[in-house]
Amino acid sequence: MRVVVTGATGNVGTSLVERLETEDGVSSVVGIARRRPEPNPSLSKVEWVAADVATDDLGPVVDGAQVLVHLAWLFQPTHRPTVTWRANAIGSARVFEAGAEADVGVVVCASSLAAYSPAPRQAVTESWPTHSLPTAAYGREKAYVERVLDAFEARHSLVRVVRIRPSFVFQRRSATEQRRIFAGPLVPKALVAPGRLPLLPVPPGLRFQAVHADDLAEAYRLAIVGEVDGAFNIAAEPPIDARVLAETLGTRAVEVPRLVVRAALALAWRAHVVPIEPALLDLVLELPLLDTSRARDVLGWAPSRSATDALREVIEGMAGGAGGETAPLAPDTPGRRLGEIASGVGERP
Repeated sequence: MRVVVTGATGNVGTSLVERLETEDGVSSVVGIARRRPEPNPSLSKVEWVAADVATDDLGPVVDGAQVLVHLAWLFQPTHRPTVTWRANAIGSARVFEAGAEADVGVVVCASSLAAYSPAPRQAVTESWPTHSLPTAAYGREKAYVERVLDAFEARHSLVRVVRIRPSFVFQRRSATEQRRIFAGPLVPKALVAPGRLPLLPVPPGLRFQAVHADDLAEAYRLAIVGEVDGAFNIAAEPPIDARVLAETLGTRAVEVPRLVVRAALALAWRAHVVPIEPALLDLVLELPLLDTSRARDVLGWAPSRSATDALREVIEGMAGGAGGETAPLAPDTPGRRLGEIASGVGERP
């Protein structure tokens, strides 16, 4: 089986490629990334291709594949939404059409819990509407890709389509990347070291789920080699709330009105001090919890690490400046940090 993976050098892609290397049913893997990584002798099945899903001809890359896994996603720049729309919305459509033209038999797509419409504080199944919130680019684009997949399935009924909808995804080697994406390079890494923060201001109702990247990669592997289709929620227990987050950081949580938190975030975002748009806070606070029964019963998936294990690992990684060997996961260097600050925090496409 030949598997093509877009976004193969990112947080989830690196873990998935490593898992496919040891999968007997996979003969070769084509890893697509905008920046080709250095060859890794331990990944003998992997062929790396530098390509941009928004602009490059993907036909020759996908040709001959039986499975297409689409993970590529651009989180920044939030101040230039047309850039992320071109990469995420239009790029995803181009990936799926390239797969159709190449007659792939399986398409596995990275969706997200952010695609779900707001819900009461209850766990939702995969049948919950995926309209997200229209104000946050991330949710809007994830919901759009769900509609693109709906149309793709209607036109290509013989293709097995799987949608993986994970919670927040953490691992140690993604720590620096995630600090850059969500906090920006101006936030000192030592600030997140357990015991350093005297207080943790949080808006009321903050609660989210998480999963370790290796466990999510296992869900993708099962979707690739199995005979399943449809959507699967992926999350580990327990849900993370203000108390759990404060305990992990070794501090005390203090509730701050949502409007105050949002106003402060908006000021910082407009000043390019942080890369996260204030609408993302609205989205996070409206996220439903995920019912993972279908993943366990149909996909045969279960996490090997708890959500708090995954959270603790990424926080410790942030404090220690941990990173990976690929460009997206690379740890900070003095030159890189200065370059990011000069060009505008988090605003490099």
